[in-house]
Amino acid sequence: MVATGKTENGSEQRNSLIIAGPTASGKSALALALARRLGGTIINADAMQCYRELRIVTARPSPEDEAAAPHLLYGVRAAAEPANAAWWRQAALGALEHAEFPILCGGTGMYFSSLINGIADIPDPGEAARAEARRLLAQLGPEALHAKLDPETAAKLKPGDSQRIARAYEVLLGTGRGLAWWQAQPTDKLTGWRVKMVLLDPPRDLLREAIATRFAAMLDQGAVEEVRAFLALGLDASLPLMRAHGVPELGAYINGTISLKDAQARAVLATHQYTKRQMTWFRHQRLASSPDMQIIQSRIDGFTQLSESFTADLINFVNAPS
Repeated sequence: MVATGKTENGSEQRNSLIIAGPTASGKSALALALARRLGGTIINADAMQCYRELRIVTARPSPEDEAAAPHLLYGVRAAAEPANAAWWRQAALGALEHAEFPILCGGTGMYFSSLINGIADIPDPGEAARAEARRLLAQLGPEALHAKLDPETAAKLKPGDSQRIARAYEVLLGTGRGLAWWQAQPTDKLTGWRVKMVLLDPPRDLLREAIATRFAAMLDQGAVEEVRAFLALGLDASLPLMRAHGVPELGAYINGTISLKDAQARAVLATHQYTKRQMTWFRHQRLASSPDMQIIQSRIDGFTQLSESFTADLINFVNAPS
């Protein structure tokens, strides 16, 4: 049973659990197994799984998994409506209130950080600013647009990071202040919750194998047809879901540029490289203190059936005072 906790002044805190880690590390299987055993509600914290159009390619939970335990914030956005950390935080705060025992599951570190540490309250720069930023990005390229940013924001961004540069420029254009200025303003940290974190960190060779196995399964499940239908929508190429792992590679296959075998190899490689960046972020941006974090360096396929001892250990971890 998952208990509630109390702060030093005696106010009650509800328990919640983050299950984080790189793509294909077994997060969803662990979250589902725990949710079924503990009566938990799984809340999505994966940027691509927020969108509804690509269930297969983004590895969203299956309808059967969603029926086995409550799932929130999966497939709730249209691809044409880009999600961001500010939107997700507000949605997650609402989801927390509807969950007996929330299990936040995903690999988007900035989403977790926004929830726990708060996020800058940046005004919506408006569609005109967004359109102008996309136009200039396409016309000038990321390095030239980077040169147009305020010095404080430019110093924080790599000149080739087109997505973040366009976002920073639209904020500057639409609000009159740089993104760095907004990010330096005070934020509202999460209160009323005691957050524990399980970080999955499987061996690299097992992770690479799991990525390859999962992508092969995606192809068997109809990933090519799913991407074909998605690309037929004719959406803006700068939208986040257009860059989901597997979409550019299968798009090239659909267009006849590369073979399916090459598309598969490229998608697996791109995903594996992304997992390295994910783990670098988690290692350098710890979201919990040592007593509140448990790092599991385990086989990836070991979470579908949890042993009694493993489940008991996790329950004790969640309930233990910070």
